[in-house]
Amino acid sequence: MKQIAVVMILLNISYGQFTRSQSVDIDEPHTYTPPRHYFQTSSFDETELDDEALARNPLDRGPYFDISASRNVTALVGNTAYLNCRVRNLGNRTVSWIRHRDLHLLTVGKATYTSDQRYQSVHNPQLDDWSLKVLYPQQRDSGVYECQISTTPPVGYSMTLAVVEPITTVVGGPDLYIDTGSTVNLTCIVRHLPEPPPLIQWTHNGEEINYDSPRGGVSVITEKGDITTSYLLIQRARSSDSGKYTCLPSTANPMTVHVHVLNGEHPAAIQGTDRQRANLILPIVLALALALLSRAVTRVSDVGAVR
Repeated sequence: MKQIAVVMILLNISYGQFTRSQSVDIDEPHTYTPPRHYFQTSSFDETELDDEALARNPLDRGPYFDISASRNVTALVGNTAYLNCRVRNLGNRTVSWIRHRDLHLLTVGKATYTSDQRYQSVHNPQLDDWSLKVLYPQQRDSGVYECQISTTPPVGYSMTLAVVEPITTVVGGPDLYIDTGSTVNLTCIVRHLPEPPPLIQWTHNGEEINYDSPRGGVSVITEKGDITTSYLLIQRARSSDSGKYTCLPSTANPMTVHVHVLNGEHPAAIQGTDRQRANLILPIVLALALALLSRAVTRVSDVGAVR
């Protein structure tokens, strides 16, 4: 009997130890840690978040920025610009826009807080977007702008606006001298556009060029990209091809070049001829002016003599 009692005691001790080990495993705390990207905003510092914040469900953590959009926005001078700020879980907080250059408060919620009414706040509730709309932007409006949430302390997301004015140039202008029978290659380059111009038109002496005209040998090649280039090619140049050619991008300023098709002359000879004509005209104009002045003086003298 003593042996049976000892065995029972040993079994009870073992069962108690097993039960205690099970209870320790069950009561062990399990803390959920959100992924690293969960806390990414321009102002959050992960080291300042306590254990309670780390254990909180991501949907309960308060407002935060959707940082998937680009921070850099390029706009064309005079064309409306939009800086898009997407805020999640805003709740009862407010979104404001601030200009970094002078720390000027531009908008609060949907209201404009500056005398410059070109700045407006546009809210899209379906997308949680709070956009800063800039009407008729100029190059001086370029700089850093911050979308700010009214948390304590406030958190912000900075964006850079670049307002550019497109530049159109024609290589070799403003005057090009081409030998008769050679190929005219007019190269028009358009820079500083947010996107390539939909259309580049060429004109000759104010009239749109017809690439299917009976003259033939006239074609255009356009390469679009960050820098858009249009090539106007005129084969077997003749005197009638001389004149004013204008490159007209649909979203940029036009540029004009004067083409001179030479019949064996040297460009310097043409320029010299122009100077000679000017030298001939100038004495004639001076002679006429002196004759008129002399006549006026004579009339005055005659009037004095009569008196």
